[in-house]
Formats: sequence, structure tokens, C-alpha cells
Amino acid sequence: MRISKTDIESLAQFRYALRQFLRFSERASRQAGVSPQQHQLLMTVKGMRGRNWANVAEIAERLQVSHHAAVALVTRAQNLKLVKRAQGKEDRRTVQVSLTPKGEALIAQLAELHHQELGRLSHILLKQLQSIGNAARRRRP
Repeated sequence: MRISKTDIESLAQFRYALRQFLRFSERASRQAGVSPQQHQLLMTVKGMRGRNWANVAEIAERLQVSHHAAVALVTRAQNLKLVKRAQGKEDRRTVQVSLTPKGEALIAQLAELHHQELGRLSHILLKQLQSIGNAARRRRP
């Protein structure tokens, strides 16, 4: 089944709304005094289910960067007093990265701003996702 012009329009609108959100996020991070990558690091650590730390391999995977790049990012964030490192409790070969009180305050501030922006864009994103999902289901054999 051929993809329709309407389907492409939905994809384009979704991508535009997503890019608006990402651009907002980049600006908000910089205005808060951190790079977008440092913000993503804080989100990754804070967003780990069931615990308040992440190891470097998890950070690298979540940010889709190399292990070496994740280590460098953690080092820069540690120099800014946003994160701290600790030896793993169960596996002493691992390094557990957690947020400092400064990192906690910053991620709370940025998360509030991001929730507000997502509220603004949610109707566009949801409408386009639904349209894209319907088109994908139509093309399934």
C-alpha cells in the first residue's frame, strides 16, 4: 500500500511539533546554565525506575552516545556539582551516578518548564500520533 499525501503531512506535522519541543528544551537548558546534554544526563539519572542513580553504561545507552562520551559528560556535570559518583554497592566495578541537591533542584525547575511546554504542544502531538498510528494500521497485511 502506498503512503498517502495525508500520511506524509501527518508525519511532517508531528516532526515539526517534536522539533519545536526539542528546540524549547535546548533553550531552557541553556537559560538554566547547562548544556542540553547535561540536562539529558540529569533526566536520565532522575528518570531511572525504582532507584535514584544510573550507571555509565545506562547513561550511554539512554543518551545514545559512546561509553567514553558518557564518562566525559558525567565528569563535566560533576565539576558543576550537578552529579556525584559512587562505587556500586552490589558490583564494586560499576560507578553509580546520582544527582546532588543542586542537580535535583535544577531538574525539578526544568521538568516544570517542560511539562508546561508539553501541555501546550500535546494536542498537536497526540493528534498527529493518532493519525500516524491509524495510517500504519491501514498498511498492515
